[in-house]
Amino acid sequence: MTRHTDDDGDVGESNEATESSDGGYEGPTPGVPESGRDEQPSVFVPDEGGVAETDATAGDRAATDGGVESASAGADSTELDPDAYDPVDVFPGGDLDLREGADSCYKCTSCDTSCPVAEVDDEFPGPKFQGPEQWRLKRKDDHDIDESITSCSNCMRCDDACPSGVPLSQMHNEARGQFVERQMEKLSVEYIRNRVLANYRTSASLASMFPRTASFAMNFGPARWAMEKVMGIPKERDFPEFATETFREWWKARGGAQVENPDKRVAYFHGCYSNYNTPEVGKALVSVYEHFGYEVMVPPQKCSGTPMFANGMLKDARRHAETNVENLVEAIADGADVIASCTSCSLSLRQEYPELFDLHGIDDVAEHTFEALEYLRIHEDLEEALDEAGGLDDERAFAYHAPCHARNQGLSRQAVETFRDVDGVKMEDVGDSCSGISGTYGWKEEKYEKSMEIGAEMFEHMEDAEGEVGMTECPTCAMQMEHGTGYEIEHPLQLLEDALGA
Repeated sequence: MTRHTDDDGDVGESNEATESSDGGYEGPTPGVPESGRDEQPSVFVPDEGGVAETDATAGDRAATDGGVESASAGADSTELDPDAYDPVDVFPGGDLDLREGADSCYKCTSCDTSCPVAEVDDEFPGPKFQGPEQWRLKRKDDHDIDESITSCSNCMRCDDACPSGVPLSQMHNEARGQFVERQMEKLSVEYIRNRVLANYRTSASLASMFPRTASFAMNFGPARWAMEKVMGIPKERDFPEFATETFREWWKARGGAQVENPDKRVAYFHGCYSNYNTPEVGKALVSVYEHFGYEVMVPPQKCSGTPMFANGMLKDARRHAETNVENLVEAIADGADVIASCTSCSLSLRQEYPELFDLHGIDDVAEHTFEALEYLRIHEDLEEALDEAGGLDDERAFAYHAPCHARNQGLSRQAVETFRDVDGVKMEDVGDSCSGISGTYGWKEEKYEKSMEIGAEMFEHMEDAEGEVGMTECPTCAMQMEHGTGYEIEHPLQLLEDALGA
């Protein structure tokens, strides 16, 4: 131990060794200097107890690791040359390189606690595994996608719950698509059933040729029993009736738009369900928008792809997206914004399309797409218009459910806020629970009981509400609401049409 005096004259102690006359060191093994390791000359001690060196005495000695001289005379550690190395790509990139998103996950499990499927299915590992963890695993060529990805309902509540902005649903869609493409047996009953459900537009277009016959046949008892045994479609579900006149047939017979206004144009993306099953929703939209002076365009279109994403049929979804984007971009060029009466359709166009497909104009479509009521709330003074209209003549009470895909777009309260002050209307929000059907999820025999268990909270709140008419923007949520309560279900646009007298 030696004593030293610092610049201020204070006396301290140090563990540093003293140098002997022959250049060696005496005393204890060098320790950590009091003023900190980073501020002192480093001391090199050979493994076999040879002479130690400081930075000053090391001179031209090559850099070493563990006492072994570097073969490159120190160039690999003292003067790093990036050009001398080949970078190792641990996670190879691709069309959907989500490494940055995966790295943002810090395992808080907010997504897992918000997942309605994980709440009722103990075997489902949850969004965190299906998202960033599985994404990392499948970067390896020999790793298969876990089959549990098919239990994800694609409600996308995990996106809304994540505080770090991890693209969970995008990861789920990519993983599900890879599982279906590479691992699912294409002749299996499950694949065929899922393919039929995912391509509802095809079956609906055929059924609409003979709507009354199709509606009867698809709900005929023996036929339903056979569908469950052969296809795995639960017999408890009631197929929606097909309209005797589709929306597009009505639109053509009507002569198209009745208002011409190049300064206020919208392109209506009606989707499959409003066309084949509930054309009254599309008619209400046209009536309301023309009431506000909009020119409504109805461009050629196919399915938004929502049921295809949920079933991993990404090639099918891309084919439909190509047609939709091409026609919607043309409408946008004519000065129109895109509106959808189904929140799943609007979410697909504005989020899932640009996440999954690289198509010309796809970002323009996403930027110009809105949910129909959302668009009016942005561009029109609905409160004033409803006040001037005077409300409803007869008081009506509604039990409103916000679809998961509305919540993901920040639209969970729009119907309640629009109608809460309208005379003759009582609007009750039945809570933030998922309806449970999640598109095609509840139409699978093995998922039916789970879908009803998820929806139980919503059913209970609806029955406790004052009204016996339900309301939602999502057609499949409407199916579930009616199925679980027996209530009549309306779309907010239908109530808006009545309240405005449009």
